[in-house]
Amino acid sequence: MLDPRVFKAYDVRGLYGSELDEEGAYAIGRAYVEHFEPRAIAVGRDMRLSAPAMAAAVIEGAADGGADVLDIGMVGTEMVYYAVGELGLEGGICVTASHNPKQYTGMKIVRRGALPVGGDSGLDDIRGRAQAGFGPVSRRGEIRTEDVWPGFVDKVLSFVDVDAIRPLRVVIDAANGMAGAMLPPVLERLPQLDVVRCFFEPDGAFPNHEPNPLLPENRAFIVERTRCEEADLGVAYDGDADRCFFVDDTGEFIPGDFVTALLAESVLAKNPGGTVLYDVRASWAVPRTIAAAGGTALVNRVGHAFIKHRMRKENAVFAGEVSAHYYFRDFTQADTGVVPFLLMLELVSRGRAKLSEILAPLRSQYFITGEINTPVADVALKLQEIKERYASQGGRISHLDGISVDFDDWHFNVRPSNTEPLLRLNLEALSERKMVEKRDELVALIRG
Repeated sequence: MLDPRVFKAYDVRGLYGSELDEEGAYAIGRAYVEHFEPRAIAVGRDMRLSAPAMAAAVIEGAADGGADVLDIGMVGTEMVYYAVGELGLEGGICVTASHNPKQYTGMKIVRRGALPVGGDSGLDDIRGRAQAGFGPVSRRGEIRTEDVWPGFVDKVLSFVDVDAIRPLRVVIDAANGMAGAMLPPVLERLPQLDVVRCFFEPDGAFPNHEPNPLLPENRAFIVERTRCEEADLGVAYDGDADRCFFVDDTGEFIPGDFVTALLAESVLAKNPGGTVLYDVRASWAVPRTIAAAGGTALVNRVGHAFIKHRMRKENAVFAGEVSAHYYFRDFTQADTGVVPFLLMLELVSRGRAKLSEILAPLRSQYFITGEINTPVADVALKLQEIKERYASQGGRISHLDGISVDFDDWHFNVRPSNTEPLLRLNLEALSERKMVEKRDELVALIRG
């Protein structure tokens, strides 16, 4: 089974069995190799119940396509990126459906340098080849297992001074995803931490809650447990552990743009004058913090494919997205959920202040709505209506990604969804009153 709708803008994702099964996985693995012609690739998988069979099918397809395959086993997505970059491979596939519910399967596909394969960079070609069928196998590649764990642990810990991390009490919600497998060998090297481990058993049935901390109902646990444990901070992971989300010592959730600002400051302290990317949805806190830290701030389109290409072009040391994807030049320009966790530990340790106190200046200056999604009948028409109204009011208009409009004391971005007839609104103002007023005004316009 290979429903063509499983090919998304940035990855492959669909319902296991009814939209994508082992036959489809074999076809994608083989089509990928026949299109890009890599000599050697890495294949890893997450903890979903379907993942072992799906990964085995991908491996067989890739080998039949002629590539040598390094089977790196059950790993977080960033470990596939690490393997491709550090081992000098020409591509990789992680069998994962990321934060989606348990009935989903999927794949994240990269080529040399861990560059993502998306709709306009080869994924559409893979879809066409996979659906067209294949001829006889002309050369079958070799399959072998590879243990990337020791090197990976050394790599992520190299981003921080381990001895500078003081004895902090930390609550971690692994959501029965890959963080429960990835973090223990890292935590073994940080014995000074007092870690409350929650839902660390990898379980693709997700018996406690879905592994998507962007949804308030899924982060309710980490918020409450951090408060109850009187911890210094809480951390929650998505299913494939390439994104981490933070709550402070009071249990308050920290938006991804505020995290980007803090991490940028830390990275720039180690890379003076570096360039940092941020996405169009972000708070003004991000470019202003980067500038104050002596860095160069560049705004970019949303999406890991765009971010990773731009990082290479600009030699950016770091990039952050509101959605909690954090990218590092020295990690193959790829996103990782472990490195931000370590940097946050180091940041709190060096500051000798509570995380809520570190965040207080940002929270007192910048008031953000978070993302508000609204179904609309005609996306293009509604975007034009928004543009005309705020241009007539003197707003500074940008079309980098959707429509961004800046005024002196507030700004917003409205973007269409890649997969649904939705508009996504992110708005910020320099006072709570203005934020509420303009949020309500925009929502009424979008829904009107």
